[in-house]
Amino acid sequence: MNNIYKVLATTAILAMAALPAAAHAQAVPPASIHAGQGNFVNQEKKVVPGTMGYITDYVNDETGKWITVTGRGLGTADQSEIKLSISKNTKIVDATGKKVQLQTIVDQNKAVKAFYSPKLTKSLPAQGSALTIIVQEQDFSAIDGTITEVNDKAILVEGTNLYRDGEETILLHLDPKAKIIAPDGSTLQASDLKTGMSIRSFYGPAVALSLPPQSTTNYIQIQAEAEAPVQEEPAGTNGIITATSDNNITLIGQALETGGVNYVILTVDKETEIVDANGKALTAKALKEGLRIEAHYSQVMTMIYPARTHADKIVVSEVSAPKIEGTIAASDRTSKDQLYINVGSDQSTDNDIILNITEDTQVITALGIESELKPGTKIVAYHSLMMTKSIPAITSAEVILVQADE
Repeated sequence: MNNIYKVLATTAILAMAALPAAAHAQAVPPASIHAGQGNFVNQEKKVVPGTMGYITDYVNDETGKWITVTGRGLGTADQSEIKLSISKNTKIVDATGKKVQLQTIVDQNKAVKAFYSPKLTKSLPAQGSALTIIVQEQDFSAIDGTITEVNDKAILVEGTNLYRDGEETILLHLDPKAKIIAPDGSTLQASDLKTGMSIRSFYGPAVALSLPPQSTTNYIQIQAEAEAPVQEEPAGTNGIITATSDNNITLIGQALETGGVNYVILTVDKETEIVDANGKALTAKALKEGLRIEAHYSQVMTMIYPARTHADKIVVSEVSAPKIEGTIAASDRTSKDQLYINVGSDQSTDNDIILNITEDTQVITALGIESELKPGTKIVAYHSLMMTKSIPAITSAEVILVQADE
């Protein structure tokens, strides 16, 4: 590297030698295992996903309490940016395990590690439920930019700071144990760094006030090269209309393989194509609660819960889903993954029903916060047309809406 600031002030060199590696602030502790409640998911142990960074957005209003964490995934498949709902079950602590107030973290702009449920929406950014927030002892920074000069010990990067406005140029010395991650998640060597590469690099906490500023990096993500734009496949949901109002419908079901979410509010207007299974045109009046439809919409949607977007096309099925309202009751007639429902929440058992809970059952709770399906919980459920002739009848639940406590 012929032009990369060979001559450094003695003080700058000494300062750089004293810089702690950014890895100290970014080391990943063994992730705890969270057993979700109310969704009857596979109970196999899985590593909890996590994101390390700063809280770049904080909402605390009638929609709930939400934070957006921007930084890098702790695992190669984890989110670099994630929007998380904060509930009373979210554990918020410092590195010693002492409880910390979320507002304090926001006010002091502290770095955090956020661990969350693996069940995420496919919106941008992804949304999920926060399990644990750990405040970091050391701060750090990050740059999105391009390598303009390189040697075997340092890189010069020009770009934009991830956490504050404005362009910056910084000389980043490579920690001997620097982790360099390729776009496919594989690990690279320092010798693989080339001029012109687009990267996201984390550095600090200390920065030498030289020209240009200098710091130490131990984590670099190589960004994938921009590809020619391709025709975007529409996202979508195959499910049941659970509510209608004005020009909106609420749809709950299974996201399509091309993308989508399981819970979405769709705007239906004159631009929405509505057809039956044979392609015959229908009007918006055909969209009724309980009806099964397949809706197609853009991959881009709002970042609130539930997601909201415009319906581009809706294919209406002739089959509806029966709806029941009632209270979960304890019963010796149920087995694992079954719920006894006291339909009508009354003293009569003649119309009660047993619901089978499968991996396809969508359990929707207030603000997306996981909740336990236990005796006493009031629900609204949509179920299969296929039912046994036993008393109580047995059928499979497709959608369960957990009602908020009075």
